[in-house]
Amino acid sequence: MNKIAIYRKEHFNAAHRLNNDAWNDEKNAAVFGKCNNKNFHGHNYELIVKVVGIPNQDTGYVLDMKILSDLIKEEVLDRFDHKNLNLDTKEFKHLNPTAEHIAVVIYDLLRAKLDKDLELQIRLYETERNYVEYPA
Repeated sequence: MNKIAIYRKEHFNAAHRLNNDAWNDEKNAAVFGKCNNKNFHGHNYELIVKVVGIPNQDTGYVLDMKILSDLIKEEVLDRFDHKNLNLDTKEFKHLNPTAEHIAVVIYDLLRAKLDKDLELQIRLYETERNYVEYPA
């Protein structure tokens, strides 16, 4: 049987500040603009998790959507929703919480919990028009 892709869409709200501690305030402001606001700013992130695999012969599932939903809730939503990514999460204590980095962190969290035979891709919308995919 051929591989099939399944998708789960979720959303979470989080605040962050883009900042490079190795740079001075002027360089951070020049590079990151409004995203460098010292009081932080927030986004309504939309997350699409894509899992690809061969459906199980007994169940017909690539992965039970309830299992995927629960995994995303436990590993992503409970960890990041309504949080300040810079201040409230260990993942971004020393990692600039760009959309690119957030997508990689989410990928790593989910990848560790999925069967190695399943392919995984993360699509993260920071705004309606700006999104990242990992892996590309």
